[in-house]
Amino acid sequence: MFDVNLSELMVIAVVALVVIGPERLPKVARTAGLILGRLQRYVSDVKADINREIQLDELKQLQQQVSQQVTSLEASVTHEMREVESSVDKVIAPLATDIAALPEPTLESVPVVDAQAPAVVAEIQKS
Repeated sequence: MFDVNLSELMVIAVVALVVIGPERLPKVARTAGLILGRLQRYVSDVKADINREIQLDELKQLQQQVSQQVTSLEASVTHEMREVESSVDKVIAPLATDIAALPEPTLESVPVVDAQAPAVVAEIQKS
């Protein structure tokens, strides 16, 4: 922060000793140290707050990007599903008309494979 070398610190200490005096110098040095410590803590707290805000902004931007990607993916999947449905409908439509044209099956039109089948059919018709 400041470029202060050892010789400049010695000059400041000698001037402080002469101006303040030897009795009050320890108390003033202690107070200056406390004020400097508070100032350093305040600066570090401000730096931490700024870093948190930057990280929060980055997270918000990341959230927006992910949200946009999810929306585009959802639109793509919906579009593909509609295409698949339309192609399946195109294939099924002729089959549905062919099936609708067939006559309804009845019990008489079903071939009898077993000798006991007529008795079973008679019981079904009774109930």
